[in-house]
Amino acid sequence: MRRKNRHIALLAVAAALLAGCGKQGSPPTKGPSSDDLPTYKVDTNFSLPDSKTWSSAHRRGKIVVGVKDDQPYLGQRDPANGTYAGFDVEIARMLAASLGFGLDRIQYKSVASANRETALSNGQIDYYVGTYTINDKRKQQVGFAGPYYVAGQGLLVRKDENDIKGPQDLKGKKVCSAAGSTPIQRIESDYPDAIPVTYDTYSVCVDNLLTFQVDAVTTDDSILLGYAAKAPDEMKLVGKAFSKEPYGVGVARSDNALRLALDDAIVAHEKNGDWKKAYDATLGLSGVPAPTPPAVDRY
Repeated sequence: MRRKNRHIALLAVAAALLAGCGKQGSPPTKGPSSDDLPTYKVDTNFSLPDSKTWSSAHRRGKIVVGVKDDQPYLGQRDPANGTYAGFDVEIARMLAASLGFGLDRIQYKSVASANRETALSNGQIDYYVGTYTINDKRKQQVGFAGPYYVAGQGLLVRKDENDIKGPQDLKGKKVCSAAGSTPIQRIESDYPDAIPVTYDTYSVCVDNLLTFQVDAVTTDDSILLGYAAKAPDEMKLVGKAFSKEPYGVGVARSDNALRLALDDAIVAHEKNGDWKKAYDATLGLSGVPAPTPPAVDRY
């Protein structure tokens, strides 16, 4: 009877999560309180005339930032009021403040992962913050400030799961991820004794985890932290990350002045405590303490 009641409770949580994240742009069941979010001092004297991007934004009176809109506690849009929230959104806001743009002068634009390079190259956005892994291939098309965070492939399990402590424990276990994603490919190649299960979205994987249809969900641990924060009494991350994904701020490849200015801003906000406050108010709600920020790679 106790297990039956728990199963009913988990079904309720799963239903709530699907209502909150089962479709792109829908709101989380609970999220960061606006009262707990940090504020960032706007540098009203900032000027960067060597940056074509900044100069254009200055003339138009607002800066356009590309973000994700469907990642809990990272970058998610509330369809009820159109507001964006999450750790990546906070990074975008603090950087905008350093460039001289207050909250009322930021325009967010949802850009899918496949369209990021095009949006930056064509000037559709001024910079991009959205779980954007820095790698050499992408550097051939865009520039990167940062990294501001280092994620890695992780495992999300039910809170009462004790048999899975890391990827080494996945033999015979059903592991869910997005179809065609790098995480599920890594499971298939490096942990062939696991049973891969794929769906179009991670939210369906989470639903199946809570209803006992799969044993674990895998993707970037930053994304999993967001889901864990939505239902911290029902889910947890286990083990250490088993890949390295340094997240950077994407800019137009030719705009070195903006890239270096953003590097300076990232360092400044880490030193003055803004970075940790932003983490604590967003991803930190999962119960995982803020890591040490990575060193900025100035190239």
